[in-house]
Amino acid sequence: MNNVTQNFNFYHGNDPRELVQTFGSPLYVYNERILRERCRDIINLSTYPKFAVNYAVKTNSNLSLLKIIREEGLRTDISSEGEAVAALAAGFLPEEMLFILNGVGAEELAFASKIGSAESQYDTLSATVSVDSLSQLETLGRVNPGGRIFLRFNSGIGGGHHEKVVTGGDGTKFGIMPEYIPQVKELLRKYDLKLIGINQHVGSYIEGELYLEGVEAILRLARQFENLEYIDFGGGFMVPYHKQNGEGPIDLRAIGKRLDAMFFDFAKNYGKELTFMVEPGRYIVAECAVLLGTVHSLKNCGTKKYAGTDLGFSVFKRPTVYDAHHDIDIYRDPARGEGRGHLHADELSASDSKQDIFCGPMEKINIVGNQCETGDFIARDRELPPLREGDVLGILDAGAYGYSMACQYNHRARPAEVLISQDGEVRLIRRRDTYEDMLANMQGL
Repeated sequence: MNNVTQNFNFYHGNDPRELVQTFGSPLYVYNERILRERCRDIINLSTYPKFAVNYAVKTNSNLSLLKIIREEGLRTDISSEGEAVAALAAGFLPEEMLFILNGVGAEELAFASKIGSAESQYDTLSATVSVDSLSQLETLGRVNPGGRIFLRFNSGIGGGHHEKVVTGGDGTKFGIMPEYIPQVKELLRKYDLKLIGINQHVGSYIEGELYLEGVEAILRLARQFENLEYIDFGGGFMVPYHKQNGEGPIDLRAIGKRLDAMFFDFAKNYGKELTFMVEPGRYIVAECAVLLGTVHSLKNCGTKKYAGTDLGFSVFKRPTVYDAHHDIDIYRDPARGEGRGHLHADELSASDSKQDIFCGPMEKINIVGNQCETGDFIARDRELPPLREGDVLGILDAGAYGYSMACQYNHRARPAEVLISQDGEVRLIRRRDTYEDMLANMQGL
C-alpha cells in the first residue's frame, strides 16, 4: 500500500498518532509548505501582466490559512457576509474581495456594496458585488444606485465530478442566461450602474479542456459589453484524489500557455488591458490537509465488513454528500501486532522504503462514522490492509470543504485544527469545540 503522507513528508517528522494523543481525535492537520506551493502554482499560471487569483473562502475559512493565502498574493471570492467578516479579520482589504452572491436579500447586498465606503466601518476602497439574476440586479440597483458591479453569466458550459458541483449549463441555479442581455442593459441604464466586470463558474473539479471551453465562451459574451475592466473565469481546478493509484496533478503549464494566448489576443482586440481572474477553488487548500481519526470498532454484517470510526459526517461531509473518494493512509503502533505502522522518513532504510507499511492480504471494508445515520461513511468497499481497533486513519486531501462544512449533528463537537509550519513546528489554529461552546447560544425557557 502506497503511503502518500510518508512520500510527501507531510508531517515533517511529527508522528500522526502523537498528534491525535495531544490534540484529540478526530483532528484536522494542515501543512504550510503544501499550502504555499499550491498558491504559487496558480499565481504563476499566466504571464499576462494583469492576472489575479481569487481564493474561494467557502472552501476553508480558518484565519491562519487565510493569512498565509493573502501573504502569497491571492485575493478572495466571497459568497456571504460572514465570509467577508472572516476575510477582513485575516487582513484582506475590501478591494481584495469579489462578492459573488446568489439569492440573497437586500440587506446582504447593501452590506457587500457599502463595505469599504464612507458609510462603512472599513475606511478603504469598496468591495465589488456580482449578482446572477435580473431580480438581484434590480435589488442591487435600488440599494446601490450608480454603483460599480459585476454580473455572473451562465455561458452554457458546465461540469464537475458530481451533479451537485456543476454550476454552469442547463439545470443549475447560477448565472444569467445570455438571452437576457438586453434586459440586463436596460436595468444598468435604469439605475445608472457601471458594469465593470463579468464572471462565470463552470463547476468544481474541472479538467483543463472543459475549463478552456468555458473561458472561450465567456470571452464571446464579454464582446457584447463596452468598457469592462475585469473578466473572472471562475475555476474549480481538479485535485488528484487517487494518489495511491498513481493519479497525477492537472497540467497547469499546458493550461497556462493556452490562457496566455487567449488573454493577450482578447486584450488586443478589445482595445484595452483588462484584469483577468481565475478562481481555482479547492485546488488551493485540498491537498494541504489530512483528517486524522481513530478506528473504534470492527464488525461483520452479512457479507460486509465495517470499521467504525470517529469520522462521522459531522466532521467530514464530502463522501456522504458527493460520493467523494479520498485516499486513506493507516498509522499503527508497531507494538500493537501485525503491521509495521507509520515510520518517520529517517527511520526507513532503502529497502524499507520500497515495501508496504502493512503486511498481509488486502480486504474490502467499509469505513463508517459514528453518526446515527445509514449514509454516514468515509469509504465503501475500499481495499485496505486488515485494520485493528486503535488504528489511526488519515483521510487525505481533506482541506477543501472539510472543516468548513463540519457541524454539530448528534451534538458532537467539531475537531481541533493544527498547522505544521515549514520548520516542522505544530501550532493549534482552532481548538476543539467544548460542550459549553455548543450550549452558549441557547436560551433557557
